[in-house]
Amino acid sequence: MKILVLGAGAREHAIVKALLRTGTAKDDLIVAPGNAGIALDAHTEPSLNPNLPLDVTKFALEHGIELAIIGPEAPLVAGVSDALRSEGIAVFGPSQAAAQLEGSKSFAKEVMAAAGVPTGMARECKTIEEVADAMDEFGAPYVIKADGLAAGKGVIVTNDRDAAIAHAEKFMDIGILVEEFLAGQEVSLFFLADGKTVVPLTPAQDFKRAYDNDEGPNTGGMGAYSPLPWLPEGFVEEVQREVAQPTVDEMAKLGIPFVGLLYCGLIVTERGIRVIEFNARFGDPETQVVLRRLTSSLSGLLYKAATGQLNGASTPDFTKDVAITVVLASEGYPDTSAPNRPISGLAEAEEAGVEICHAATAAGIDDTGEYVLISTGGRVLSVVATGTDFSSARAQAYAGIEKIQLEGSHYRKDIAARVAN
Repeated sequence: MKILVLGAGAREHAIVKALLRTGTAKDDLIVAPGNAGIALDAHTEPSLNPNLPLDVTKFALEHGIELAIIGPEAPLVAGVSDALRSEGIAVFGPSQAAAQLEGSKSFAKEVMAAAGVPTGMARECKTIEEVADAMDEFGAPYVIKADGLAAGKGVIVTNDRDAAIAHAEKFMDIGILVEEFLAGQEVSLFFLADGKTVVPLTPAQDFKRAYDNDEGPNTGGMGAYSPLPWLPEGFVEEVQREVAQPTVDEMAKLGIPFVGLLYCGLIVTERGIRVIEFNARFGDPETQVVLRRLTSSLSGLLYKAATGQLNGASTPDFTKDVAITVVLASEGYPDTSAPNRPISGLAEAEEAGVEICHAATAAGIDDTGEYVLISTGGRVLSVVATGTDFSSARAQAYAGIEKIQLEGSHYRKDIAARVAN
């Protein structure tokens, strides 16, 4: 089966590695635009813009693509999946209308209300005065969310009232939601959806804050681990019954069936499970650990979802090994962008037994004319390790990441520390 993966980050690299690991032939795989690391594992098309529906569809038809997997949110919101489906190509990724579950926080709240899905209270605000009033209503800590896409930087949770107001002002042009603060452990749980049926993958937890001990600003995610040994028995089944299936049912009632990856961002509170947010695609960096543990055919699962064949499908199989990923970020991330800088030590890290998923890398030439790998800033690499327990997986991951050299880079040193033996 000829497969096209759209995207250029560590999430897409993890998808590529999982496809290859679970049976997809390298010659059947194209990634657009990809990055320097992905190019080592699959054919890439750097000149193809994944956000242009007509260009992507033309390319897919010319190359006999049978399954398109859309990684990032931007192509979904741009309607790429609609254009591909109009030409009869199977697509793992929701329509432009269904992607509103991620693209519009207020739309997601409306769907949850109609479906009876448990979530926190929220107020949609059009002015700073309304934001301030809602903050007074819910109290601190203040939870301020941009209503549209913000590249993982649209949410602030803070006790600092001035910082909350400043964040709202920054995103006021796309709308603001002020929400009640929910206390508890966060869980990311992915579901494959074919418009009617949902099939769960395995839970993970990511680390949003930039620095150890959950300090510093929010990021797109600095690490993750899976599974979550502290979850109560029946957790996945409860989320499927109370959250995922009702949401997909409601979307179908609205005439906009959800086909693709329903990312349920959850929090386990004293009052039970609550939904923090939905995403309409695989999460990053949770994908790196979830798919690293998958043993079922990923292409088979995604094709069944894309073609309405999940009903009666076997539950995906996962190894009993645990997995963690640690993200290496460039200097100043997430507040500032570092200049492009060379990276070295990746081969030595891989010899330590880790898998490296590239996020922001490019090929370059140094002053001597030799090939060099370049960091282009932001979250640069995800270093993934597995083991029979979290202590051994952590030891391997950190042994690997310590061998990588990137001037000014930083990473969290406490990923999965609380579950290690």
